[in-house]
Amino acid sequence: MSILLIEAFYGGSHKQLMDLLQEELREDCVLCTLPAKKWHWKARTAALHFMQTVPTSTDYRILFASSVLNLAELAALRPDLGKLKKILYFHENQLAYPVQKCQERDFQYGYNQVLSCLVADVVVFNSAFNMESFLTSIGKFMKLIPDHRPKDLEKLIRPKCQVLYFPVRFPDVSRFMPEHKLAHLEKVIGVKRNGDVYQSEGLPGQQKSRALMKNSNTHSESGLCEAQPGLCTTQHEGLPAPLTAPARPNKPEAPESTNPCQEEDKQHLTFNLCNISSGQDNQQRPLHIAWPHRWEHDKDPETFFKVLLKLKEKDLPFHVSVLGETFTEIPDIFAEAKKALGSSVLHWGYLPSKDDYFQALCMADVVISTAKHEFFGVAITSPWWVVIIFPCTKAVPS
Repeated sequence: MSILLIEAFYGGSHKQLMDLLQEELREDCVLCTLPAKKWHWKARTAALHFMQTVPTSTDYRILFASSVLNLAELAALRPDLGKLKKILYFHENQLAYPVQKCQERDFQYGYNQVLSCLVADVVVFNSAFNMESFLTSIGKFMKLIPDHRPKDLEKLIRPKCQVLYFPVRFPDVSRFMPEHKLAHLEKVIGVKRNGDVYQSEGLPGQQKSRALMKNSNTHSESGLCEAQPGLCTTQHEGLPAPLTAPARPNKPEAPESTNPCQEEDKQHLTFNLCNISSGQDNQQRPLHIAWPHRWEHDKDPETFFKVLLKLKEKDLPFHVSVLGETFTEIPDIFAEAKKALGSSVLHWGYLPSKDDYFQALCMADVVISTAKHEFFGVAITSPWWVVIIFPCTKAVPS
């Protein structure tokens, strides 16, 4: 167990990355986590928790953690861990993360991340935008300190930084895809049917994902492999099966983030979208629009539903599947829109079954993002969209 994986917010893409690393590293790692609830408190207190719960071992050589953890605090509280090679991974950064009001930005979260970078040996970001937006914001951010401001922190941190795109496993979803998409996949991408499974040797990045931690095991100076352009994965929960593994996964229990708004929609959790298009020509059935994002303000659901309600006003036929995870606070627009959209709604809410989720995506014609801001945009930019809904239109902000 030479690699210690620590995740203070074990959910969504954070969980997905740690699960993949654990699967690839197998017995060479140990994973310590906290549940994906109340991230503000996890960011404040996780180091103290892990000080008491991470087992001691003389075998550890590398500590890999996401930036939710205050790495500086943990290194101070556990000197044995502070001596390890420390790799910090940024899914998002708190210097550029959008807030509803400027005064809502809590200085402490961004400050913790800056301290963590100073302590880390290698700092990894899931996109160049994530990295640059963080590094170039440090100077302005530190000006919030009334006096005795630290200087040149960007110069200290930048040499440690690199981009490593989010790794993804390609799921086999051929059993969910309508015939016109299967035919198009065979024609355009060159995938071939092998029984009931579609296989492709040329999908970008599939093999490169294994390099994420392997290079750190070779005692190289860089600590991680170079940025891999082919690597890129919300509905977040659980890792999809590899492209060549057709086995049907078991349906997991609903996540702890389940809320009353979605409790009333449990009848939608098992459904067969294929029935919608059965007996209808693909050109005749209503347009199916999917929105697979967290139900939070930074995804700008107001703009999305404003457009749908305009379509409704003009009596234009469409169906909509509003997917994605919810947390404690849900913007009011979701309840308002569900009522106004009425029979146009095919599915409303988080799908804990990966099969149901992939089926909903496979039947979509258009996938929409209205996000105000993305550090990576797992739900909309990942290459497995090519596998799931190609050919499909993606409408995204510039």
